[in-house]
Amino acid sequence: MTKYRESKAPSSTSTYDRNQVEGETQNIYEAISIIAKRSTQINLDIKKELHEKLDEFATHNDSLEEIFENKEQIEVSKFYESLPKPHALAVEEWLNDRVYHRNTEE
Repeated sequence: MTKYRESKAPSSTSTYDRNQVEGETQNIYEAISIIAKRSTQINLDIKKELHEKLDEFATHNDSLEEIFENKEQIEVSKFYESLPKPHALAVEEWLNDRVYHRNTEE
């Protein structure tokens, strides 16, 4: 997860040069498909790590009276909310040639 924390991906909407996004594929649709698949992988990684960290603070009581706000849980959640979105991370990786892809038809 440390690689996502150090990412320089924008946290808001950005415009990219179409020719840059096409990259090696020379096909914008293929490039977007690869980026989307990578985005899904990143999202699953982040989600898994978040749930693991939140489970550390979980109380396993069935009583509704025992529910309270845990400051550590809130801080962990806020940190993950402040990370760039998975699609922004995937686009950054794609533009920096850090995504492995291959054409299965070749």
